Amino acid sequence: MTKKPDYHQHEEFQNRLRKLAEIRQANVDPYPAKYTPTHTTHQLHQEFDQAPVGHSEDAAAGSTIPVCLAGRLVLFRSMGKNAFAHLQDESGRIQIMFNRDQTVVDGYTPDSEDADLSPYKFIEKKIDLGDIIGIEGYLFHTNKGELTVFVKKVTMLCKTLLPLADKHGGLADKELRYRKRWLDLISHLDVAKLFRTRSHILKEIRSYFDNQQFLEVETPILQSIYGGAEARPFITKLNALDQEMFLRISLEIPLKKLIVGGMNRVYEMGRVFRNEGIDRNHNPEFTLLEAYASYWDYHDMMGFVEKLFEKLAIDLYGTTQVPYTPHEGAETIHVDMKAPWIRLTMKDSIKHYGKLDVDTLSDEEMRRMLEESGHCDLKKLKGLSRGLLIAALFEVLVEPHLIQPHHIYDHPIETTPLCKPHRDPKVRQEGIVERFESFILTQEVCNSYSELNDPEIQRDLLEKQSDRRDAGDEEASPLDEEFIEAICQGMPPTGGIGIGIDRLVMILTNSHSIRDVLYFPWMKNV
Repeated sequence: MTKKPDYHQHEEFQNRLRKLAEIRQANVDPYPAKYTPTHTTHQLHQEFDQAPVGHSEDAAAGSTIPVCLAGRLVLFRSMGKNAFAHLQDESGRIQIMFNRDQTVVDGYTPDSEDADLSPYKFIEKKIDLGDIIGIEGYLFHTNKGELTVFVKKVTMLCKTLLPLADKHGGLADKELRYRKRWLDLISHLDVAKLFRTRSHILKEIRSYFDNQQFLEVETPILQSIYGGAEARPFITKLNALDQEMFLRISLEIPLKKLIVGGMNRVYEMGRVFRNEGIDRNHNPEFTLLEAYASYWDYHDMMGFVEKLFEKLAIDLYGTTQVPYTPHEGAETIHVDMKAPWIRLTMKDSIKHYGKLDVDTLSDEEMRRMLEESGHCDLKKLKGLSRGLLIAALFEVLVEPHLIQPHHIYDHPIETTPLCKPHRDPKVRQEGIVERFESFILTQEVCNSYSELNDPEIQRDLLEKQSDRRDAGDEEASPLDEEFIEAICQGMPPTGGIGIGIDRLVMILTNSHSIRDVLYFPWMKNV
């Protein structure tokens, strides 16, 4: 027999369970199938807060605006003949008033034990904070000018068996708010607003890509070979084929196969999975957007990304200036998304912000600087090539300065095996590829390439990556022969981008942790 959870023993649970039985005995359905409100609380406030709607006497007589609402009861105080309460729906709260003489309960028929229990007393004794109810009534303004609904009829919609957290004072424990997001949403209307903003941002992103003739596609989440990024995968098994499978770490490889197939502009926005650390900027499961356009290069993508971010800022704030507060009590700064953004090569950015010319430094000099910085793993430093040492210096010396939007372009070839070597022969000889990363508030928000379409170079780079994996690098990907076959059959010149959607939402909503913008962030089991 399955053991019941601990909350079944709580006094409040048992009390509400008793009330549930009494509600049923009174012929009130505690869980009806349907209810149709005519308004939301936000609509009523917007339309009638400042409009003359009459007084309580008018509402009692049914001569004001009729309304029908549904939501949670989140406050209740009895004041003799009347009881005032707050009803909360997804859009906000409104004050409601139950009246001893006029408010009725849908279906209520007192049994013999409660024969003297009036509908008003039924509401007081049987309905609890957190219960979901429907109300029908008439609008009025109190003497203090507060918009209120004079409730004529109450319909029980859901009897709750557990109370809301902390008597509606909100959840103080941030971790508990992440674990029990449903309680967080009920207790903090600003959190619900943030997630509605997230959905709006995703809708506007799709609109932008659709208007630029990109086709939204869906590619497999389960893959037999993973690739497209440097990350450890999650491993699973497909029982039907007795085959090891991986949750995708990137969207890149299948989207490029579609480019080979003649679908010239494609994008996908979906979940990817990387078996790595969890911190304020990383969650093992996150939303990534990748897009590829035939006959574009990374310069085209720079302008494309700038205009997307600029459009989103104007849509949300009416300006390109996005507010950001580093921490509570700090002065708000404004990030200007207006195009064009600052553009620097990786080497020039190190000159500008780090006051170093890496072309004049030996590998050992760079390695020593990184050791002295204290920000690098000493074991990894010993095996880093020159290009990866330059990239590590950039991370230490430059990234903390990238508050306003920057494009950092022309990266060492070792940073990616899927990018086209630089078109300038002199720059190409230095081992530079046509890649850029976009940074805002010191965080990378976009990664873009002029995509590699030379099959021979592609094979060589992927074989080297596979060799690193065989040598113990858990973040290197295996050799994908099918992808190389596709490239051999011809991929046109292509520009590609990847945008971390969760980080983008963080920036646009002034959020300081990725957990704040994920409905259900990953948490350690307790």
